[in-house]
Amino acid sequence: MRLQEFVTVLVRDPRTQKEDSWHSYIDYEIFIHTNSMCFTRKTSCVRRRFREFVWLRQRLQSNAVLIQLPELPSKTPFFNMNNPHHVDHRRQGLQEFLEKVLQDALLLSDSRLHLFLQTQLSPEDMEACVSGQTKYSVADAIHEFASLNRRFPVEDEERKKGKTGGDSDSESSSSGLGPSDDSISCGCKASPASEES
Repeated sequence: MRLQEFVTVLVRDPRTQKEDSWHSYIDYEIFIHTNSMCFTRKTSCVRRRFREFVWLRQRLQSNAVLIQLPELPSKTPFFNMNNPHHVDHRRQGLQEFLEKVLQDALLLSDSRLHLFLQTQLSPEDMEACVSGQTKYSVADAIHEFASLNRRFPVEDEERKKGKTGGDSDSESSSSGLGPSDDSISCGCKASPASEES
């Protein structure tokens, strides 16, 4: 019997970040837990700011012109990052946006979405990766970010078991990502993932 696929997304933990001495912004943690074969990693955790969500929505819309994308929470000039109600309202809107996006099979096939959810690459670096202008593939970027962000030891152990040879953490390229691994496929995995409880 095949288990039903699920994707859980949580947008949480808003934090104020200093951009420079005059400007600050809020970023949000995006936590993904899934058994979907469309995801390279089954758990991930990244931080993104509102303008990156705007970028993602624009890219998804340009690649799926026939789909009506969900709206982001409105960018209001009256947004006050010191007002917990404003921050939580935006957080809820960002979570609802991602929940709706992740229910659409066509949008799930967009590599930018996976890089957005499972790496800390900037929008410029995501574009370069998707268009083949980097030495690493989408899957390489996701695996390398996960190996540097060791919050999920179960997946790290599974990856080590499947790998022969040395640990690549000591090597790096100018991109900040390690050497590419040609055995990693891009996009959906061909074999069902082992179920984690």
